[in-house]
Amino acid sequence: QVQMVESGGGLVQAGGSLRLSCAASGSIFRVYDMGWYRQAPGKQRELVAGVKGDGTTKYDDSVTGRFTISRDNDKNTVRLQMNSLKPEDTGVYYCKGDIISIGNWHPMTYWGQGTQVTVSS
Repeated sequence: QVQMVESGGGLVQAGGSLRLSCAASGSIFRVYDMGWYRQAPGKQRELVAGVKGDGTTKYDDSVTGRFTISRDNDKNTVRLQMNSLKPEDTGVYYCKGDIISIGNWHPMTYWGQGTQVTVSS
């Protein structure tokens, strides 16, 4: 069994910063791609930032230059540093990991429970 546990988030004024963290735990054999997704009210969940096992990153155009994703392969964690936040960044943020668990030797996608980020104008 694999769990993705998020922390961080909260309420911040426009222009402020927040940092989200997510840790994968359980019977993990290997972690492949990790990422952060955002779901705004009434909208579909969308990719904000992703990072591969080799450290290659990608960002949605709306956050490029403001957000930074990083991972620690030894600790199976992924972080999202969010700077210069805007009201349109508001939403529930979910971390995602593509993981092979011990005993289930096929990569599966696991999601965190979500953490609310609210940016006030």
